[in-house]
Amino acid sequence: MRFEAAEANRHGRYPGVFGLVNGLARAGVLTGEQERFRRVNNDWYNANLVDPSGVDPGIYDHAVHPGAASWFKAAAVGMIARVAGYLAILDAHGVGWVRLDSDALGEILYEDSNQVVAVRRSGPTLESW
Repeated sequence: MRFEAAEANRHGRYPGVFGLVNGLARAGVLTGEQERFRRVNNDWYNANLVDPSGVDPGIYDHAVHPGAASWFKAAAVGMIARVAGYLAILDAHGVGWVRLDSDALGEILYEDSNQVVAVRRSGPTLESW
């Protein structure tokens, strides 16, 4: 399961939910309550979810792994539950997002009990997932 931008950014990429909310924070548009939520929950994810780029610094290198994206495993219920607050922030700011579900992610670059980082090499487009 992945939550990402509904439309590509200027680089043709679809940032994930965390990147989208962090971008709103950098732009200075979050309310105080939204910023508190973001900080508390970013800290929680940092403490409870492995950062794949800490294991492999080049995992998200667009030249090496174009299109590499993180996906939650369906069994990561506790991780997924907290995403709702991020989605509410995106909704409040009119940022479009989609939820993608797939069991055919392509080339797996990283995997742990909560997540997978994969590169889709061929086959259906994201829109068909």
